[in-house]
Amino acid sequence: MKVIQTTGKRKTSVARATLKQGKGIVRVNSVLLDNYNNVFARTRLMEPLIIAGEVSKKVDINVNVNGGGWHSQAEASRLAVAKALAEFDKKLRKVYLDYDRHLLIADIRRKEQRKPNDSKARKSRQTSYR
Repeated sequence: MKVIQTTGKRKTSVARATLKQGKGIVRVNSVLLDNYNNVFARTRLMEPLIIAGEVSKKVDINVNVNGGGWHSQAEASRLAVAKALAEFDKKLRKVYLDYDRHLLIADIRRKEQRKPNDSKARKSRQTSYR
């Protein structure tokens, strides 16, 4: 029996997915995907499963995700699940890349740090001329 472990990151969220052969059960933080509260996050997580089709019915996926907000957690989980499925079935890699590049390649954008003596990352302090 083949067990595949992958990770996905988005902003400060980190998702770890474990894939093994089974009946098509997907859990996120020990909650079944069908019972997941946030509809947008659930839809986002189901994208790689729907594209995979029959392959997703043959495996169980367990995802642990922490850090960040609900949106970045959903994106990190989606990335981890897609990576695991692509590793399980090599043919899915091209299908995922054709559909959406961010299913397999992480979005590396992060929050820009604020500068010393300034109020925000890009905004500079106001100067007085009198």
